[in-house]
Amino acid sequence: MWFVEKYDGIGLMIEGEKIFEKDGLQKIEIFSTKLGKMLVIDGKIQFSEADEKFYHEMLVHVPMLLHPEPKKVLIVGGGDGGAAREALKHEVESIKLVEIDENVIEACKKYIGIDEGALNDERVEIIIEDGIEFVKNCKEKFDVIIVDGSDPDAVSKPLISRDFYSRCSEIGEIFVTQSQSPFMQQEYFEAILKNSSPFSWRRIYLSFMPTYPSGMWSFMVASRHKISFRIEEIEKRYEERGIQTIHYTPRLHLASFTLPKWVEEIVKKYIE
Repeated sequence: MWFVEKYDGIGLMIEGEKIFEKDGLQKIEIFSTKLGKMLVIDGKIQFSEADEKFYHEMLVHVPMLLHPEPKKVLIVGGGDGGAAREALKHEVESIKLVEIDENVIEACKKYIGIDEGALNDERVEIIIEDGIEFVKNCKEKFDVIIVDGSDPDAVSKPLISRDFYSRCSEIGEIFVTQSQSPFMQQEYFEAILKNSSPFSWRRIYLSFMPTYPSGMWSFMVASRHKISFRIEEIEKRYEERGIQTIHYTPRLHLASFTLPKWVEEIVKKYIE
């Protein structure tokens, strides 16, 4: 069978066999394809085994390597375990993973396993709760907050709200979120830029996800304090922590913040 993801008159077709489906808070589907196992939520591809490290490594290692010693990490979303897997490479003391849909965790653990044991690691505490409610009531502070949410919809749209960003700016030192495709999803991209203004320092960086709309994907890293970084510093931390990656490199880290002119023009409307 062919799975087709459609977005604004454009589609991506991938041939495969559906091996799992469950309707609940969200519709979860898992396919076996030439790209490996593929997770689909509410009709949107979340990842394939072939390209998920492109996404998770850039989402996680950029903010983690901007911090001199990240020990306490909060992951909002990320029920597949990919972000937790990468964060554990930094010798963290604890990770709180807040996922709204327990079915995502169970399906990914049983049928895919990209977490490579991270979801069972004693340092990882899994909390089944709405992310915005968790941060609203949270009394803890975190070195890094990682938001690994799906495309904004009824379930995940609160994760791009001003209230959510404001609260995260109070409890996290460094914050990162995937920020959609500037090319295919400019409305969502601009909403994230507009609503994230509670952070006084914000930067957009780009990477590539072949199975995401347009293949171009963006991320926003932010803080209440200005963060400056040099390639030598990033390389030193990467080596000292013994990080092993297949996509991310310190030089790619630096290069990913250089934006095409048209993306810069969008960003400048919201970030000085």
